Amino acid sequence: MRSEVLNIAAGRNMLIAPDVLDIILSDPEPNMFINNVLSSMTKGSMLIQKTDILRFLHPADVAKDIAKPVAPKNKRQYDISVVAGTDITGESMCEGKVDDFVRYFQSRYNTIRDMLKRKTGITISVSSITPQMAGREVRLIGIVSDSSMTKNGHRMLTLEDETGTCKVLIMKDSPFIGDVIVNDEVIGLSGNVAKEGKMIIASEIVRPGVPSDPWEESDSVASVAFLSDIHIGSHTFLDTKWKNMISWLKENAKSMDLDYLIIPGDVVDGIGIFPGQQAELTIDDIYEQYNTLAEYLKEIPDHIKMVLQPGNHDAVRPAEPQPALSEVFCKMFDSNVMLTANPVCLNIEGRSVLTYHGRSIDDWVAGVQKLTYEDPIDVMKEMLERRHLAPMYGMKTALAPEKKDYMVIEKKPDIFVTGHVHGAGWCEYSGIRLINASTWQDQTDYQKMHNFNPKPAVMPVVHLGTGAVSMKGF
Repeated sequence: MRSEVLNIAAGRNMLIAPDVLDIILSDPEPNMFINNVLSSMTKGSMLIQKTDILRFLHPADVAKDIAKPVAPKNKRQYDISVVAGTDITGESMCEGKVDDFVRYFQSRYNTIRDMLKRKTGITISVSSITPQMAGREVRLIGIVSDSSMTKNGHRMLTLEDETGTCKVLIMKDSPFIGDVIVNDEVIGLSGNVAKEGKMIIASEIVRPGVPSDPWEESDSVASVAFLSDIHIGSHTFLDTKWKNMISWLKENAKSMDLDYLIIPGDVVDGIGIFPGQQAELTIDDIYEQYNTLAEYLKEIPDHIKMVLQPGNHDAVRPAEPQPALSEVFCKMFDSNVMLTANPVCLNIEGRSVLTYHGRSIDDWVAGVQKLTYEDPIDVMKEMLERRHLAPMYGMKTALAPEKKDYMVIEKKPDIFVTGHVHGAGWCEYSGIRLINASTWQDQTDYQKMHNFNPKPAVMPVVHLGTGAVSMKGF
């Protein structure tokens, strides 16, 4: 590389001072750096000196401090961390006792209640409603424990808070009659107390939602990419397309400052995940699956920091939140791979990234008629409106009753990513980049049986400064 840089300068009849050569060679792209410096210099110069480098990097500061230490342009300074309190790894305390479940739902209720109070104002408890309040307007916050339609076309809810339960009637001519309401979500409502104080006639339904603040641009030049549902070990793993993606990263990642890669779950196909899986495996040993994955990830350029999460096919407990892979698997991966829980919130160069494998999408599609696997982005919007990834308890997604509900979306993210359904897409929603991160597995026999066509081998990339999103297909 030293001789290449010297030859570039010599090609323009220029010499490089020895101390300047060290600065140039410390840049991640020395050839590009020296060409940029040469282009910025005035005609007639024959020697590249430190002042020329300073003038190129900090033209306004040269006169102030000519001896100022030089930081090479484009030098990568990684800034990625797990947001405190969002990773269950090493923190699981639940035993499945009644007290654990009580504490779990109290955590959910209290956290989302505080969000709702900022929108609804003063509220009362269920137990404070009396027959003497008939006809009065009240505001409540509670968990929906039941929802059903009456024979007359009205909707009847059972709402519960820490003091008791009450019935809530949404009239068939109400603008809220068509709202998606799922069991175990926390809502706020306004309404009038019915006769005898036994029911509330709802006039408004309130959810915590997310503020519609636009994406605020930053000076970050880095990008983050997403690769979900790799399914190493499956006979439908798309090896050729994976290699195409690796080749593209090797050629382009540095020049476009693609410095981060998030892998949100189902990184291997697993063992015994569904009946008959053995016949669909090319690697039938779980340790060998992870070892093969580790070798595949070593092909990704070294400068890229990776975050790897589990999903429902991985070798962790199925109940969410899922802890990171155990030490027996962790030691297989290089130091540039960070293993985290599912879900987890990351801070990447000042951006909040909520990354969740997305198993609860199964429950949303099964429980809400208008939602489909073909459009998982719509499901993600419902999650954000309720500030909860998996509110419905007792369905396909097992939920561990931890001391706090890790599935609550406590802070509005800048980027929200899921996988699981093998789709690929994105949209902007209230300033948030919603990403469904594709798959590296071809159509399975199960998907053929259900006429589901995946969208494999697509890598979403988000620029952390501008928020621009590109979907790179392979």
